[in-house]
Amino acid sequence: MNLFKLTRPKFYLLATALLTTAQFSTAQTAVKVFATRAAEKAIFDEVEALGTLRANESIDLTSTVTEYVTAINFDDNQRVKKGRVLLEMDAAEEEAELAEVMSLLEESQRQVERLKPLVDRGAASESAIDEKRREVEAARARAQAIQSRINQRRIVAPFDGVVGLRNLSVGALMQPGTLITTLDDDSVMKLDFSVPSVFMSTLQPGLQIQARARAYPERLFEGTVASVDSRIDPVTRAVLARALIENSNQTLKPGMLMRVSLRKNPRESIVLPEGALVSQAEKVYVYRVLESEGAQQVERRAVELGVRRKGEAEVLGGIEVGDWIVTDGTMKLRPGAQVEVIAEDGGSETLSEKLGQAKSKL
Repeated sequence: MNLFKLTRPKFYLLATALLTTAQFSTAQTAVKVFATRAAEKAIFDEVEALGTLRANESIDLTSTVTEYVTAINFDDNQRVKKGRVLLEMDAAEEEAELAEVMSLLEESQRQVERLKPLVDRGAASESAIDEKRREVEAARARAQAIQSRINQRRIVAPFDGVVGLRNLSVGALMQPGTLITTLDDDSVMKLDFSVPSVFMSTLQPGLQIQARARAYPERLFEGTVASVDSRIDPVTRAVLARALIENSNQTLKPGMLMRVSLRKNPRESIVLPEGALVSQAEKVYVYRVLESEGAQQVERRAVELGVRRKGEAEVLGGIEVGDWIVTDGTMKLRPGAQVEVIAEDGGSETLSEKLGQAKSKL
């Protein structure tokens, strides 16, 4: 048909008919979408930080004397109990001196016992027995001093824990300050991390934390804030906090770097998938599904957002619990458009699972 040969009235009639047909066709075509019911769920604000693990108790075992090593009673990475003798050094000279002093001590005590009845009968003076008692005390003090020197030649575990690598052998000449090994009590780990001082109100003893380590990307470790430093760093304006993490299976090691997540302000709020949000200028909208004369239409609602997390966002206002919200297909929608909800979006399904659900309804 040659439109240029049509008269003006006929042209208007034909154009009107074409537009009416197009509008009727558009009205009859419903956009297929995924939707979800707005529901409240537990949510909280998160503060992230990096922290370093420390053992509950940790020391470097060293010597305070110069002597030869005569025995090593531990292996690398062995677990030991408190009081166990880990290393012995040559103490033959000190033990001989102790034996000599103990002999003199016993002799002095016998003389005191012999003088007691003589003093009672007046056959001996009080000064004589006092002198022997001073000899007993002096011998006892010398014995304690020698025993202390002997103890310095034995390295004893001060608490239960695991030793590190052995750094010397039997026969080595020990020098003061020489590292023998390390000892860590790793039954509980201390996680030290810095948090900006603006979150001081959040850092209270008893606050629950979650932490992850790159060595165990699939594992989530939970702990509790035990203490907060009394000072704020004047350069970084951060405060140091310490959390305790149970480590009964000895998975965590001192020195590990961990990413810490603090939870604060727990509450119940409406949470929607990020796919339901439509940003325009400075506002954010969602499409709410309405039932109208047996058909489903959408209206655009402006919403106020709270915190955002991976894949979802908190909605503070604009919709109510139970509203039917479009989650997939929003790019093809306009206010008042007809839609057909082909599957319900639970928030955790993959695209293939959603398509399978939609196929089962067709």
